[in-house]
Amino acid sequence: MTPVAGAEGPEADRAPADTGLLSPVRAGTPVEAATGDTAWLQAMLDAEAALARAQARLGTVPGWAADAITRAARAERLDARRIALDARENANPVVALVRDLTRVVAEDDPKAAEYVHRGSTSQDVFDTGAMLVAHRALTLVRADLAATTDALARLAARHRDTPVAGRTLALHAVPTTFGLKAAGWLGLVRDAEERLARVHERGLPVALGGAAGTLAGYVTYARLDGPDPGADAGELTDRLVTAYAEETGLARPVLPWHALRTPLADLAAALAFTAGALGKFAVDVQGMARTEVGEVREPGGAGRGRSSAMPHKRNPVLSTLVRSAALQVPALATVLTQGLVTEDERSAGAWHAEWLPLRECLRLVGGAAHTAAELARDIEVSPERMGGNLGLTGGLVVSERIAAVLAPALGKAAAKQLMDDAAGTAVRTGRTLAEVLADAPELSGRLTSAELADLCDPAHYTGAAPQLVDRALRR
Repeated sequence: MTPVAGAEGPEADRAPADTGLLSPVRAGTPVEAATGDTAWLQAMLDAEAALARAQARLGTVPGWAADAITRAARAERLDARRIALDARENANPVVALVRDLTRVVAEDDPKAAEYVHRGSTSQDVFDTGAMLVAHRALTLVRADLAATTDALARLAARHRDTPVAGRTLALHAVPTTFGLKAAGWLGLVRDAEERLARVHERGLPVALGGAAGTLAGYVTYARLDGPDPGADAGELTDRLVTAYAEETGLARPVLPWHALRTPLADLAAALAFTAGALGKFAVDVQGMARTEVGEVREPGGAGRGRSSAMPHKRNPVLSTLVRSAALQVPALATVLTQGLVTEDERSAGAWHAEWLPLRECLRLVGGAAHTAAELARDIEVSPERMGGNLGLTGGLVVSERIAAVLAPALGKAAAKQLMDDAAGTAVRTGRTLAEVLADAPELSGRLTSAELADLCDPAHYTGAAPQLVDRALRR
């Protein structure tokens, strides 16, 4: 019997793990494991163990106790589902985690158990764990972004001079090159990687503030258990924060940030930008892959892109997955940004609201980056279709060029009027622009048919597109 929504008791206790059924963009990707419940639980345990080691470096926790806590802080020794259920009693999972960690430490070394979570508070552990999860996820994301930029750079160089229709408001505008389009995607992904790098390398700090951001509990225990009962509070906490940052590999904050959510806001902004950058690449691929356009095609594979109803279709699934993430992340990131508006020294709700959106942002961006790397590496390009599509307007796509060329001889207004009339005639009669202009009395004796054909060739009107590609590749 299938349990009804909201069921409680044994069926709810055995609720399965999140399988990614509704989020295929991250299902099976490396970031999924790096952000799952087990990974998150392990990150909080790592935060607890690192705290004990940092305190041991200051002489306020025995080294043997810190070693025992570190050995016991393994996610497989705890029941994540039970901790999640018990979290309903305290509105966060750390209380139950500390209880269970203390129990497993006691099983190994009863004397070490009293040093678990010494002077700490739930938010210190959770926020430090969150930063560890983010740091590990961003390592994966940045690797995939690097692979994407490498592939896009090769694509831009290979098609530096390949002409393609530039489109504005969905219609042919003037010619560009496919290399310049790829260089644009490359620039966005590089920008995203730079933003993530700043956050990854300097913007993910440990959280260490104690109950209300004063570190009073840490100071008290340090004076009680440390070598100097009269130690200066500022010096103690400075050394503790530094040691904690070194033990975790995270950044060192200036102030406790329980209610100063800059790290989350910065991370959210970088993730939202990254999703958007990858989304631009994806949506352009979707447009160019339309049946009637056919300028690019996603890489194939057994069963990939198959329609359940239409055997002839090979859907653009990679770009669809990336775009789906790009449409979700900005909305989720807004929740994280709103955490800046938090009350007092710890929020009743705003802090708690961050957790799931943060994980989903990391998952979605990680999945999108992994997918974009494959898309960029294996995308199939059709210069022939690009050339054919450029010819659909019979030369009208370069009307801007011809008007500029004729202006010195005819005057700007007259040249524009001539081109307006010629364009209307070409559309109405189905003749090419060169054919219509060849019959224009205003041009009699001014241009040969060969010169007109050259002026109307889209491949000869790509401006500085090739040089802009070179500029992007030199970056």
